[in-house]
Amino acid sequence: MMSKDAKMTVTDEERELLEGWTEVDGDLDGCSPDMAQVVLGSRLACGRVDAPRSRHWQVPEGVDCLNDIAYMDDGLRAHKLDLYLPHDALLRYGKVTPVYIDIHGGGFMYGYKELNRNFCTHLAQRGFAVFSVNYRLIPSTDFMGQLGDVLTALTWIKNHLDEYPVSPDRIFLTGDSAGGTLALYTLAVESDDQFAQMMGLKPAGLRPRGAAFVSGLFDLAPYVSVDTEDRQPTSSPTDDLAMVAPSFFRSFVHAGGDQAADLTTMVDMVHLPPVFLNTSADDFLQGDALKLAEILCRKGRDFELHDPRPNRLQTLGHVYPVAMTWLEESRQTLDQIRDFSYDLI
Repeated sequence: MMSKDAKMTVTDEERELLEGWTEVDGDLDGCSPDMAQVVLGSRLACGRVDAPRSRHWQVPEGVDCLNDIAYMDDGLRAHKLDLYLPHDALLRYGKVTPVYIDIHGGGFMYGYKELNRNFCTHLAQRGFAVFSVNYRLIPSTDFMGQLGDVLTALTWIKNHLDEYPVSPDRIFLTGDSAGGTLALYTLAVESDDQFAQMMGLKPAGLRPRGAAFVSGLFDLAPYVSVDTEDRQPTSSPTDDLAMVAPSFFRSFVHAGGDQAADLTTMVDMVHLPPVFLNTSADDFLQGDALKLAEILCRKGRDFELHDPRPNRLQTLGHVYPVAMTWLEESRQTLDQIRDFSYDLI
């Protein structure tokens, strides 16, 4: 069994690999030892799951990549985005290609846009322009800061859509895990001016037609009031989030997030556009997707739920369409997102 110290040790080879898609420890100077331990532990645990998968990540043929476009002029990696375009759309240079804006996951403390490049390029292969956005991670900012980063990125996208061969009014959001959280609240802000005003956030004005959420963390109620006393860091992403939740969600609560964190209240407050929900029977956040689906169903809202059950000799797990696009189930999910989206156009 690996010792605790060994689990927190990063080799030069491992660092070089992980820094391709996440911050490792370069932003931990100045934060408390407990915070540094939680964040670094979470990043290494997630990174060591993604490392062997990353060898299978690839950009499919027929997709063009425009990388590291700054949406803020501060030089931060966290404030850059990528754009993936079907090559045929680039050649034709029309204005009809629908757009997805992707927000990567990682427990709010792990990952950059490169973590989702494989997913975004396979989505682009199915006929979408896909913007993939970075945002600052814990401990550099809190939940409201991350939402602000995402909305700033959306504002940049809105102001620059006419520079690309894309449709300005066929916009969709997608996000996985913690990115699903950010995508859900971004969707609410973009869909309802009163909600945005309550939260003190300025919408970009894109008015998305819908959203696709993969293994999203939707129910924030347990985290906005969590008591971390006597808790110890663990390898569970949700437990790691609980450790930092009081400071991470403090400004969110002050902005009225204690109401918005309740899913039923949020759905009552905001008439969300149609959403696509993907999870699996062995996803540790399956309950969040099912809870949101149940509320949307009860309120008569438009949604699709895809919740495959793997057989006894296979696993799908958390964010499988994002992390393992080569699976047949992942290809089916990507096709279902395409069909869901095109039905709304």
